[in-house]
Amino acid sequence: MLTQTFYNGVQIPQLGLGVYQIPDYNEAKRTVRSALDLGYRLIDTAQSYFNEKAVGDALRESGVNRQDVFITTKLWIQEFGYEKALAAAERSLRALGLDYIDLLLLHQPMGDYPSAWRALETLYESGKVRAIGMANCYPHVLVDVCETFRLKPMMNQVEMHPFFQQNTNLKVMKDYGVVPQAWGPFNEGRSDFFTNPVLSAIAHAHQKTVAQVALRWNIERGVVVIPKTVHEVRLHENMDV
Repeated sequence: MLTQTFYNGVQIPQLGLGVYQIPDYNEAKRTVRSALDLGYRLIDTAQSYFNEKAVGDALRESGVNRQDVFITTKLWIQEFGYEKALAAAERSLRALGLDYIDLLLLHQPMGDYPSAWRALETLYESGKVRAIGMANCYPHVLVDVCETFRLKPMMNQVEMHPFFQQNTNLKVMKDYGVVPQAWGPFNEGRSDFFTNPVLSAIAHAHQKTVAQVALRWNIERGVVVIPKTVHEVRLHENMDV
């Protein structure tokens, strides 16, 4: 598995599973367990996905060593503020059933995210999280965070796919040493993504699917990808890039 390395030396697999829109406990646990059995070692969840417990339970039931799996979760806007963010992180730890979180993100740069970011710095320094970052930061917001706070984000997770390439954001991330991650790498299937003639022609030429082309395109740009699926055949397909 390819990896990317944060500026603190922590490595993250470059391909993983996102569990957005899988709120059902049994379905989420089954999907994560299947992914782990297939060799996935990055699972991306969030408090607002309502499936942290399922992720943690699947990890324990899988028998895979904890240190071999990279778990990301995120704090939602209502938990922003210094004390609130500290308490919210503890709730995520309990829900996941983990002693530490590999990567903790602020889900949106809204509200009192500056105080929440200081809480993430505290959590990082305490060892409860191995890396911290932001999500959904446009370039000007990311620059402000990088220039203002003691610790820069180690990751910025944004929507990124061939229809929304985020080239300026990628350049800013590279300039500041922030690892990029793409949520929605298939544009969530909108705008006839899977039948796009350009992507389809590339896929046909390489005997791959449009989904595989889109994932590989981002991977070759150094972007971490976390496609979501609940189908085992798609788990196989997404891994085979």
